[in-house]
Amino acid sequence: MQEMIVNRLRELLASGDYAGVIGWSKGETPFDRTPGLFTEKDLDRLCYDSFCGSNLSKYLIANAKDKKVIALLKPCDCYSFNQMCTEHRIQRENVYVIGVGCKGKIDGEKIRNGGIKGITGVSEEGDLLKIETLYGEKEISRKDVLLDKCLSCKGKEHKCADEVIGESEDTSVGNKYELVEKLDAMTPEERFEFWRGELSKCIRCNACRNACPACSCIKCVFDNPKSGVENKAAADDFEENLFHIIRAYHVAGRCTDCGECSRACPQGIPLHLLNRKIIKDINELYGDYQAGEEIGQRHPLTDFTFEDDEPSVVERRGGGK
Repeated sequence: MQEMIVNRLRELLASGDYAGVIGWSKGETPFDRTPGLFTEKDLDRLCYDSFCGSNLSKYLIANAKDKKVIALLKPCDCYSFNQMCTEHRIQRENVYVIGVGCKGKIDGEKIRNGGIKGITGVSEEGDLLKIETLYGEKEISRKDVLLDKCLSCKGKEHKCADEVIGESEDTSVGNKYELVEKLDAMTPEERFEFWRGELSKCIRCNACRNACPACSCIKCVFDNPKSGVENKAAADDFEENLFHIIRAYHVAGRCTDCGECSRACPQGIPLHLLNRKIIKDINELYGDYQAGEEIGQRHPLTDFTFEDDEPSVVERRGGGK
C-alpha cells in the first residue's frame, strides 16, 4: 500500500497545487513512526505501515493555515479532522484528504511488555508478526498487540476522504465502556484511590495536551502563571488532579475518543477513561452522539431541546419554569 500512496502523492504534488503532505516517517526504533511534513523532494522518507498509529489531524492546524496540503488520514483520524473543521481550526478547502486503509495499528510497548527484548526488526505475515531480536526470531499475533484505541475502533469508513487508498477493517472488540463501568461500580473512595494512583505518575510533560486534537487553543489556560497550575511538574496532588480533570471537562462534547492522550502518555496513564466517562454520561443524558461524525454538527452541550435532562429544573412547555 505504501508504494501506491507514494505514487499517488507524486502525481498530486507534481501539479503544484499543494505545499506538501502530512504523513509519517520511520523513527529510531523498528516501530517508531514520526509525523512530519513532506515535499516532493523527500517523499522517499514517507512511511505507512502498521506502526503509524498517531493521529495526524492536529498537525493541519499549523501546516494548512495559509496553504493547501495533502493529509493522510486513517478512518479514526477523520473524526478529529471533521471536529476541528467544525471549530474553524482547519479550513476544509485547504486540505486534500487521502483516506489510507487501516487494519489496526500495533503498539510497540505491548511487544516489549510481552517480554521480547533486543528487538532489531519487525515484519508481518498475515495475522502474525515476525520479530527479529538479538536472540533469534519470535512470533506473536498482531491482534494481541494492537493499540488500545484500535480495540474500540469506530469502523472502517472514512468520514471526510477526497479519495481512499487501501482497505480497512473494524478491529473493535467487546464493550468500550467496560472499564468505565467498573470504575462506576466502585465506591467514591475506591474511585478516588484509583485516580490518585494513576495521576500521581504524571510528570506534566504535556504530551496528552499536545497530542489531543481537541486541545487546539493557541494559548492554553495552563500556561498562564496565574492559573495555579503553571508549574512544569505538579507541586502537589491537588495540582495533578486539577490539570487532568479540567482538561477532560474542556474537551467534553468535542472529544472524538481518538485515544491520543493515553497513547502519547509516557507514564501509561489511561487518560482516555476520563474522557470516555464523560462521553458515556452525555450519551445517557442526551442520546448517542459521536463527535466529528460530520462537519458542522452541534454537540449536545451546545444545543438545546425540551427533552434535555435538567437536574432540579422542570420545564413546562406552556410557559415559565
